[in-house]
Amino acid sequence: MAYDPDFGEWVREHLAALGPLEIKRMFGGAAVYANGLIFALLDDGVIWLKADELNAPLLAEAGARQFTYPTRDGATMAMAYWSLPESALDDPDEAADWARKSIDAALRKAAAKKPRKPRSRP
Repeated sequence: MAYDPDFGEWVREHLAALGPLEIKRMFGGAAVYANGLIFALLDDGVIWLKADELNAPLLAEAGARQFTYPTRDGATMAMAYWSLPESALDDPDEAADWARKSIDAALRKAAAKKPRKPRSRP
């Protein structure tokens, strides 16, 4: 993964309709946060949007590619992130719509996590 801070600034401008975004370096790339939730990754000039069973089919239908990487044993691992559809690269409104769907996916994932049980003390 590679992250260019200039690309991060373009992403902030392109997704300005979402309000303030936080971008933090992560594994050579970067994570994009809205309201404390990661909804996208930035790598080599690509916006990778978080997806789940609801928005992944929509992204695939729009021509997005799923984020994959090779493992040490030669297999290919797929992650729950899809590229921003090409039609949204020149359309900030469309890009913001896709990003909102990814924020919704991040919220669904956060809501599905089981709350941790407090440790009992002896």
